[in-house]
Amino acid sequence: MKVTSICPLIVSPKAKELIELFEEMGFEGAHVKSDIENGANINTDLKDTNGNRIDIASSEVLPKDLLSIKINVDDFDEAYEFLKSKGFVNTRGDKITITSSSKDTFMVSPTGLGITLSQHLK
Repeated sequence: MKVTSICPLIVSPKAKELIELFEEMGFEGAHVKSDIENGANINTDLKDTNGNRIDIASSEVLPKDLLSIKINVDDFDEAYEFLKSKGFVNTRGDKITITSSSKDTFMVSPTGLGITLSQHLK
């Protein structure tokens, strides 16, 4: 398993307002993914001129913002099993979200660290 990138991810019921906030701080939209959960959620990848990135995803079911570390890997299944062996649990049971460009899930450690595990498929 190789980590290919890492950045913060905020999942929010107020994603549009957060995107505007980060744009005011100099971030620009780099990529938008809208085929998550059949279009129910939209993920916007933002970056600044220094190459810093942050992902902001919409959610209609969360009552407040959720912050996690998004870790992209080259082998999702290997990374998933590795995190499980360290006590992480998939917050959605065994559900994995597969879109046209990625395979993802949200995992939490026994102490509460949230990791959004992701593998780019394209």
